[in-house]
Amino acid sequence: METKNHSTSTSGFILLGLSSNPHLQRPLFAVFLAMYLVTVVGNVLIILAIHSDSRLHTPMYFFLSNLSFMDICFTTVIVPKMLVNLLSETKAISYVGCLVQMYFFMALANTDSYLLASMAVDRLVAICYPLHYDVAMNPRRCLFLLLGSCTISHLHALFRVLLMSRLSFCASHVIKHFFCDTQPVLKLSCSDTSSSQIVVMTETLAVIVTPFLGILFSYLRIIIAVLRIPSAAGKWKAFSTCGSHLTVVALFYGSVIYVYFRPLSMYSVVKDRVATVMYTVVTPMLNPFIYSLRNKDMKRGLRKLRERIYS
Repeated sequence: METKNHSTSTSGFILLGLSSNPHLQRPLFAVFLAMYLVTVVGNVLIILAIHSDSRLHTPMYFFLSNLSFMDICFTTVIVPKMLVNLLSETKAISYVGCLVQMYFFMALANTDSYLLASMAVDRLVAICYPLHYDVAMNPRRCLFLLLGSCTISHLHALFRVLLMSRLSFCASHVIKHFFCDTQPVLKLSCSDTSSSQIVVMTETLAVIVTPFLGILFSYLRIIIAVLRIPSAAGKWKAFSTCGSHLTVVALFYGSVIYVYFRPLSMYSVVKDRVATVMYTVVTPMLNPFIYSLRNKDMKRGLRKLRERIYS
């Protein structure tokens, strides 16, 4: 077993990418480069707009600015390497590089998940307990939620990587994916992965389902509270503050649940690649548009930022 692990640590892995068709490499490079640039620029603008407008210095926008920052880091862990491989003939990634990419991917993705849950709690307090909002969502508590999200996510990522580092890889080293994700790497191992699959599924349930259930519970309480509002205008005003967040939650969790909450035997290369692109590239790219197009406060903040830039 030690010899097999040693050979993996020195020949590394081959990332097959989105397609093995040589004629699609450059078009895919152009598409994903454009998407990556839009993601970075869009999320940087969200961060700058929030920090430049004092009226956006509220808990909701505190979490949104951190979500935008995590999205930039999240896509940067995956997309630049994918772009390099699209123009490269080897498409190689070292064994250590694979584990490092896996670590930061999981840490940042899980932080995104917890931040979305924190934003749901913020909406719950704002709608259901408006008189207690300033006390309940004070800056210290918001910072605690952020640091807690990061700590839990990084501990989970560390545990997962340590688990994966104990596996042996003695046959094919070709990962049928565009980055080092858990399921395609597990498929390559010649070790007995049954116990690893159980552990991975269990702790994934704990880390992903817990914030998701928190979001569901928060919105159930919000719906009950909003339905008690007598006027239609009041109901619409309350729900309108949640629309952008619900859209992002649906995009993120829909694809995450599809990819990760199935047995390894049901893993499908093509379908999982498409679903993974949704939450690793498409959702971070769309977030700035979702949160700004229907949000008057964000539109005002972006206008003020533009005026400062051109003044």
